[in-house]
Order: sequence, then structure tokens, then C-alpha cells
Amino acid sequence: MSAPTATEGLGAGRYVAADERPAATTTSVHELTTSDGATVRGVLATVPGARTVVCLMHPRQDLTHHALVPHLLRAGAAVWTQHTRSVNNDLTLVHEQALLDVAAGMVFLRERGFDAIVPLGHSGGGTLFAFYLEQAGLAPDDRLATTPAGRPTKLAAASMPTADGVVFLAPHPGQGRLLLGCIDPSVADERDPLSVVGELDPFRSENGFVEPPRSSSYAPAFLERYRAAQRDRVARIDAVAREHVARAAEARAAHQASGDPADRRRALAPHVITVFRTDADPRTVDLSLDPSERPYGSLFGARPDLINYGQVGFGRLTTPEAWLSTWSGLSTNADFVRCAPGVTAPTLFVELTGDQAAFPSDTRAMVGALGAADRTHVAVRGTHFGGAIAAGEPTGNELAAEQVAAWLRERHELAPPRG
Repeated sequence: MSAPTATEGLGAGRYVAADERPAATTTSVHELTTSDGATVRGVLATVPGARTVVCLMHPRQDLTHHALVPHLLRAGAAVWTQHTRSVNNDLTLVHEQALLDVAAGMVFLRERGFDAIVPLGHSGGGTLFAFYLEQAGLAPDDRLATTPAGRPTKLAAASMPTADGVVFLAPHPGQGRLLLGCIDPSVADERDPLSVVGELDPFRSENGFVEPPRSSSYAPAFLERYRAAQRDRVARIDAVAREHVARAAEARAAHQASGDPADRRRALAPHVITVFRTDADPRTVDLSLDPSERPYGSLFGARPDLINYGQVGFGRLTTPEAWLSTWSGLSTNADFVRCAPGVTAPTLFVELTGDQAAFPSDTRAMVGALGAADRTHVAVRGTHFGGAIAAGEPTGNELAAEQVAAWLRERHELAPPRG
């Protein structure tokens, strides 16, 4: 079986053509200014009589044509799809800034007069909304004051409306936690993408790897060493990032004291961290680990042993600030399980049984951590981005849409169906 392309692996089943929306749909584009002065854009699609709006956002991707949009419109909800300031370019993605982007959209929707606002977080959008709801539920002075890099968040000064409910669709445990599980700890030299520590190489037969499509089989002792080494590698990159951050802070302080343009240039000079080989979670090739209905392979394709050495992967190029805020599983605040106790709005959690990013143990931890008293957990067959597990079956997005529509209908007013 040939491996899918990077595009197929990332987006299979996720996007739809605009003409699949109901004929009565009206669509408008809106440009918003965040409380800290950034510009973000969103698209409001609605049907006559819609009083409930579902919001879709992702910290890094454009969800304007997400596959659930036409299903939600047909169910009688309006749909708001919004960018963050880091859409399609996550080099500088700081999650604390992304919360200000979410807040701008929530303020806009409250001002539009909808009776109910329900965020729907798919994949990385799940942790984005969990983080937002946790912070929005706090008194302004209790919100995070600084990013993991020590810069002011400006969250205390932001208007952060809460939600009337929230839907999590195949959320993974957060960008940093995700990368912590799939970063390759056998990289011997961060300057050399081919350098390997043999005893940690997940794609070496001596360590349990078997050529695909057969499943590999890793011994518990190897996995214990492997997971510890993953944390060690992330900690080493954290140290590099913090060193860059400290030097920039020193240059800013020097410029404030001296006014010397040379100090200002030192403060502004970018330091971009390159992270090689980030598609190496043993669970993607050893299906006996955290067993589920997932197919062999990762989100990026059916050959992680090859893809791991290519250009595609999570967190491959990042600024020190973005690394610490988004990609470091040891430093990020955007951790679903950390944020989940602060999610108290009525919650629907839709698990996809063939998910290759959120594994069953991750899902159990995320659901168990949620703070909502009204909490519903359902599982439907599908892959991470809502594709079908087997040919001829309904897609995961179709099955998830049925669950979401039924859950919304029980709690919020939806527009009556139109012919």
C-alpha cells in the first residue's frame, strides 16, 4: 500500500466544497481587531432563524471549509469559522496570544445577539478552546500574567466572554503533549538530521521495528527508555529556547537603559529553532500499544519510518517563544488535561475510534479531567480528521455531526429545517 501524500494525511475527510451548504445560507466575512491590536478574520455562515452559533477555530489552520459546517447549518445553527493571527504559519504561534484571537470572536458573536455560543474544537482546536474557557472562567487578575517565555499575556485586560456549551471533536492532548509523544529521541546531534543513537532508534529492527505493513513490537523496557529520552530531548530544546529568550530580554533591558540602536537590533534578531524528526510515536507502528481501530501509520502517512526524516512534521521550525508556549510538552500552558478542570460549560466529547493523534489513554485522561457537571462522551467510527475507517462506511464527520446536532438540539434553540 502506498503512503498518502502529506496533504492527504493531514486533511482527509476534513474539508468540503462551499456548495454543499444549504441553499438558504448567507455568508459574511468579518475582520476583527483583538484587544492587543492584532487583526484576525472570520466567516459567519447562517440560515434563517438561527439563534445558536457554533464556533470553529484551530490555532494553526483555516477551518472555513471544515466538513462539519454544512451539517451544522442544516441542523439549524449558525457557524462562525475564524483564523488566529498564526493561520497557516505557526512559526511564531504563542498560544496565550491565540486566546486573545478567540476572545475577539466571542465578543463579536455576543454583540451579534446570538442566544447561545458553542465552541467546537477539533484536533488542536480542542486544546485551544479548553485553554480559552479555563482562562475566561477566571477573574481577570487570576489569569496567566506571562507566557512560558516570560512575556506579558495581556489576558487580564481582555474581555473574554464565556460559552454556553462546548464540543470537543477528536481533540488531541495539546500541541506540546502531542509532540512529546512523537518526537524522535534518537537524534544524536540537533544540527544533523541523520544522526542516530542506535539503542533509541524506533525504526531499527533490533529495537522491535518491523517493516510495514506488519505491526512492530516494542519491549516494555525499550519503551520506558524511549519515553524518558523523549522528555530529555524536549528539556534540552527548552534550555536552548530559554537561553535565546534570556539574551533577547537582556538586549531589551539594555536598549531601555541606553537607547542604543545596536541593543534594539540584538533584541529583534530572530532565533529560529529547527527540530528534526518529529514523527516517531511508537504507537503509530506498533498497534498493540494503546489499541484502537486506527490504521497503521501517523497523521502524516503510512510510513513514519520514512516521513520522520522528511520535511513534514510538528514543530519543525519555531521561535523560542513559540516553542515554549506551543510545542514544549514540558513548558506549555496549552495542555488539555491541565485546562480541563476549568471547562465547566455543558460539554460533548466526541471520540473517533480510529484516531492517530489522540489515543485511547489520552482520551480517558482528557474526559476524566473535564470540570463540567453536564458531560457527554460518545465514540464514533472514524479517523482523526473525520475520514471513514473502511471503504463504503459513513465518514467519521458524518457520524460525529449526527451526535453534535442531537446534543445541540437537546440544549439550545435551532432553526427549523427548510425545504
